[in-house]
Amino acid sequence: MASGSGTILEAILEKKVAVSLVVTDRPCRAIEVARDAGVPCVQVARSTFGKDFNRDGYSSEVVDVLEHHGVELVAMAGYGTILGPIMHQRFGGRILNTHPSLLPSFPGWHAVESALAFGVKVTGCTVHVAMLEVDSGPILAQEPVRVLPTDGKESLHERIKEIERLLYPATIVAFARHLENGDDGPFDLGMRVVRDENGVLLLKSYKELKEF
Repeated sequence: MASGSGTILEAILEKKVAVSLVVTDRPCRAIEVARDAGVPCVQVARSTFGKDFNRDGYSSEVVDVLEHHGVELVAMAGYGTILGPIMHQRFGGRILNTHPSLLPSFPGWHAVESALAFGVKVTGCTVHVAMLEVDSGPILAQEPVRVLPTDGKESLHERIKEIERLLYPATIVAFARHLENGDDGPFDLGMRVVRDENGVLLLKSYKELKEF
């Protein structure tokens, strides 16, 4: 589910994640990304972005679309609308999201700016299960990102996105397998994002890291 430039969606598709449907809430580049990849795309457009927005009615429309297409796992990819209780009643525990901080620190829309304003030395990327309360769900994977003295919003956010483009697709695939296997135990991705000797970001299993 996307609302913007589609860069998270691009990363998901580049990693060959099996995407059956893309849903957007407004006209955006993510629609083009989906169509170029041959993935069906449905725009459930918001009629308003004001106080008169019918969140529950809109959420019911989205749920109907997802169920019609047989969707089993939902991945938020920069989706700009907070959905109402019916979404979590129908897909509870099966909605994933990525966030540009080490949750529970700095939830909400301005996580990168907040990290800079508080002067933290380390922030990062979190993949979590989305719940009705924004950015509150169980954490599935996290990676730290150093905050440099020269960082502004754009430079810091871009380094977080570099991690996100690896971490999020891998977590989606692993979590889907976790659900398919009926595993009731805690989820563990079993991998970390590291840089090789050439500075290239890679996903390495815990076993590989011992030898890396």
